[in-house]
Amino acid sequence: MHARVLEPEWLDELPPQDPRAVRSRADLRRVNWLMGNARLIARVLSPEVTNGSRVADLGSGDGYLMLRIAQRLRIPDVELSLVDRAPVVSDATLAEFARLGWRVRVVARDADAFLREDPLDIVVANLFLHHLDPEALRRVFRACGERARLVAACEPRRSQLALLGCRLMWLIGCNDVTRHDAVVSVRAGFTAHELSALWQAPWRLDERSAPPFSHLFVARRAH
Repeated sequence: MHARVLEPEWLDELPPQDPRAVRSRADLRRVNWLMGNARLIARVLSPEVTNGSRVADLGSGDGYLMLRIAQRLRIPDVELSLVDRAPVVSDATLAEFARLGWRVRVVARDADAFLREDPLDIVVANLFLHHLDPEALRRVFRACGERARLVAACEPRRSQLALLGCRLMWLIGCNDVTRHDAVVSVRAGFTAHELSALWQAPWRLDERSAPPFSHLFVARRAH
């Protein structure tokens, strides 16, 4: 594949309540299901999240992916921060978190600012890191290395197979915004050990393909 290319995504530029944006966020729930991202991240978090853990989800959007992870973990008494510049978390999603025993706060802030100021144990990023250029990724990773003990990220895999999947998204009813942004996301995605090369702390790193379309990155603080 060619080198990473960062381009604007339409969903980021639409008002949150625009009908095409609302439809695209619904599409993304299906896309995440097809990619298996909730399962992948929950598997990483399962031995790490305990009662009282402080978890931050960067670029959380509507919070649905993190809710699916929480449902898989089934661990109560977790403090969760849903961090997004323009969060759109529904009351129904917050109520479901509460039913699971998770204390949730919605944080309308840049990831950089949040990571500099708020205490946390675990950082989750789903389809978020690919929005960042290398310097921004270094800043986020530096802050994570100073404050957290675990980072788990699922991103688009930059591959021909993923691009092919994007071209076929009309088959599952995705709208024009989702189809456009999927291609842009894959072009900005990751392969090989590109994220590991930007990590600066002496942590244990695991970076690999997570078929069919995901790229998994896990960083654990070395004991």
